[in-house]
Parts: sequence; structure tokens; C-alpha cells
Amino acid sequence: MIAVLEVLASLRRAGAERVAVSLACGLERTRFKPAVVSLYDAFPGGFEAELEAHGVPVFHLGKRRGFDPRMWTRLARVIREVRPSIIHTHSYVLRYVMPAWMLARRGRVVHTVHNLAGREVELAGRMVHRVAFRAGAVPVAISDEVARSFRETYGRDPGAVIYNGTEVENGFQPGARDSWRRAQGFRSADLLIVSLARFEAQKNPQGLIRAFARALPRLPSGYLVMAGEGTLLTECRELASSLGISERIRFLGLCQDVAELLSACDIFALASDWEGVPVAVIEAMAAGLPVVATAVGGVSELVEEGVTGVLAPPRDVEAVSKAIVELASNPERLRQMSVQARKRAHRFDSAVMIESYARLFERLCGGAA
Repeated sequence: MIAVLEVLASLRRAGAERVAVSLACGLERTRFKPAVVSLYDAFPGGFEAELEAHGVPVFHLGKRRGFDPRMWTRLARVIREVRPSIIHTHSYVLRYVMPAWMLARRGRVVHTVHNLAGREVELAGRMVHRVAFRAGAVPVAISDEVARSFRETYGRDPGAVIYNGTEVENGFQPGARDSWRRAQGFRSADLLIVSLARFEAQKNPQGLIRAFARALPRLPSGYLVMAGEGTLLTECRELASSLGISERIRFLGLCQDVAELLSACDIFALASDWEGVPVAVIEAMAAGLPVVATAVGGVSELVEEGVTGVLAPPRDVEAVSKAIVELASNPERLRQMSVQARKRAHRFDSAVMIESYARLFERLCGGAA
């Protein structure tokens, strides 16, 4: 049996964390023994409860903000205790894992690149990653575009390309349309445009708010529902107020009922400046939502232009606004795209992702722990 240690900065609800948790919970127990490390202590509403329900051990290491070299010895202790054959890293944690790995001398390191390689970490982080890959850490890209950016940044091919996935069958909750709307004070006839994303510069939430503001005169029953947290949340609230549309935007904060939220809405929108493969887009398609998004990173590998959604150039507020109006004003096209979106989502089911990682882990271990 192969012991797998998933290492993340935290277990807050976000895309990379969702992938790691899906792996830890979904790897076949006759083949793998998973455990999870979170450098930071638990945050409210994180993934800890889900991991506990699946019997996955979780280690919190009490990281301080900023660089914290205490993580080296703490991670090394966990590695010695778990004795993993695979140490699977995400985000910036390689700067802590590689020294710990050298101390513990246990396992193969696999690192998933969740964003365009040049955007994943800062310059110092890229230097660490370059050394790690030369030392044998195996990089995994989450899309062809991420793989291209990896070659451009590091001058080598990734070890594998494995697309992010989500539990597609659980993504559509048709009964939630009426029940969730009633609970949130929306009418059945309201047009709900939803965005599920962190309020950070990468996601450009201000651009989406401005695009919605431009579209609003042609959306008499339209509302923008924004779920997520982040450093730009207050600024976005202030922007909505300055545009005079606060009553037409609902800021939900951290959302744990993702399937219900998405199933209650009509269109999914994302105005990111750069991306890897946003899990939220896959979740939206699984719920049957046509997607309006900027064509950045791996988004165009998820969304079929004109079939499951409409893509716009990045930072083009007018194009995003027009795409929203175009879909909202054509109910039949909206319905057809909804059907196609659900079909398309099955290509990115978490079961496919999990088995792809399982085969990679087994190959790296020679078929045995």
C-alpha cells in the first residue's frame, strides 16, 4: 500500500485545496493510505470536517505569517511519522517540503502546478521550484496551457498533465432552485448571475462588477451573486455602492453549499486576469450553468465557445458585459448551453482526476510502496 502525504498551506476552501482533499478522500484505500498536512492551523469553515468524515489524518503545523523556518523540522517529523512513499505538494509549500524531505529522506515529491507557472509563486519561489525539479520533484500541470507556461518558465516538460476535477454527479441539485432562492429572498423569475471566486487581484472581481453594472439596464430582473472571501471584498462592496448597484449585488462570503448555490442560479461569470484550471468553472458546468468567462489560462480548455459558454478577452469589461446580456436575452440558447455544460463537465469528473494521480503515484513507486 502506498502512503500519500498531501501538503498544503491551509485547508481553506479554494480550488487547489479542493483538489487535494478530493484526492485524500477518493484514493482507493486498498491501494493508498492518505494523510494531509496543513501548514497553518484550521480556519473556520475549512475542509477538516470532510477529511475527518473520510478517516483521513490531518496534521496542522501552526505556521506563522510570512516565512517560517520552523516548518522544516515540523514537516520532517510528520514525514518520519507517516513514512509516505509520495509527498504531494501544492502552491508555495515546496520551500518548506524540500528541506524537510532532505532531513527525513523519505518518499518521492510530486508538485501540482495550479496556476500559470510564472504566476504560481514569486521569483524566489520559482528559484526554489527550479532546484526542487532538478532534485527529482515531479511537476504536474493541470492543463495544456499550464504545461506550456511551465516549459516557458522552467525550460522543461512537466512530468504529467492532469486536469482538475470535481464530483460531477453531486453538482446538480435541481430542488435547490426554489428552496435556496426562497431562503435568500430571491424570486423564481429573477435572473441570477453567480461568481464563485476569491476576492483577489487574479480573479478581477472589480471588472466583473463593472461589467454587470453595464449590463444591468438590459437585465430588469438581474442580480449578481458573489461568493467568496479575500482582501478586495471591502473594495468591491464600496465599488458596488459607488456605482449605485448595491441592491443588485449579493455578497455571500464563504460558501459551503456550493452545489445548492450554483443549482439555484442561471449563469456563471468569472473575469479573471489569469488562471490555471478553475474548479469553480467545472462545478458551474456540472450544475448546468452556461459560463461567461475571460479566455485566460486553461479556461478555454474547459469552456467550449458558443456551446457551453461565451469567452471574452481579459480585462475587457465591455465584452464580458455583452456576453452576459447575450445569454440572458436568449432563454432557448441558455437552455441548450445548460444541457451541453452538464455533458461537458463529465470530462472533468473527480474520479478521472483521482485515477490519473493514482496511476502516476504507482508508476513513481514502481507499483508498490
